[in-house]
Amino acid sequence: MAELVAAHLRRKIVRGELAEGDALPAESALMEEFAVSRPTLREAFRVLESEALITIRRGARGGARVQVPAGAVAARYAGLVLEHKGTTLQDVYQARTVLEAPCAGMLAQRRSDDDLRRLSESVARAESLMDDPSSFIRAHMEFHALIVELSGNQTLTVLNGMVRHIIDQANWSHVDLDAGTPENIKANRKGFRAHVALVDLVAARRTEEAERLWRLHLQEAADYLLQSRSVTTVLDLLG
Repeated sequence: MAELVAAHLRRKIVRGELAEGDALPAESALMEEFAVSRPTLREAFRVLESEALITIRRGARGGARVQVPAGAVAARYAGLVLEHKGTTLQDVYQARTVLEAPCAGMLAQRRSDDDLRRLSESVARAESLMDDPSSFIRAHMEFHALIVELSGNQTLTVLNGMVRHIIDQANWSHVDLDAGTPENIKANRKGFRAHVALVDLVAARRTEEAERLWRLHLQEAADYLLQSRSVTTVLDLLG
């Protein structure tokens, strides 16, 4: 019964019948609606809480509130699976290239003026942070996420978000290791030039060239991030 109650509430959340931040009805009302006991209802709540679809607050002003599905939850679980399998970081980088490179081509094919504005603003923000390695890498990663988002494919966006969670951790690890070194500065500037070039190709709707450039950029980034690392697996990184 707890699973049935959880399934009913889950469906309402996923379909948007319950919005982010909405409070679920009082326990007494839900117990009457589903004809279940308090322990059964609370077990249903635990199921939904474990899926990050609700949050539970204790106390007089507490209760259950809705959270909409988030890619970060899937990313964390995917990370656990990859850790268990002993997945290498090289494997993860290869997956990112497979997912992200075609998105650059898709974006070049369908881009709008607003897409170009957002891309240009992202590039300008990164350029202004070039002398701050930590802030620059954050802007750099946001640009990569934006490429996938603006491609217009929701499935690729979710899948890429799962991989990006791990890639971002690897990027931060590398920043801690060599931020501000000549090699780091050279790599950042080369990556930035690739971002600028991609925006130009997207603006010109040069689909094949955009995908080819982005594939090369991703491969070069992976080579740089994987060189001379003691961290070689997802477990090393996230464990």
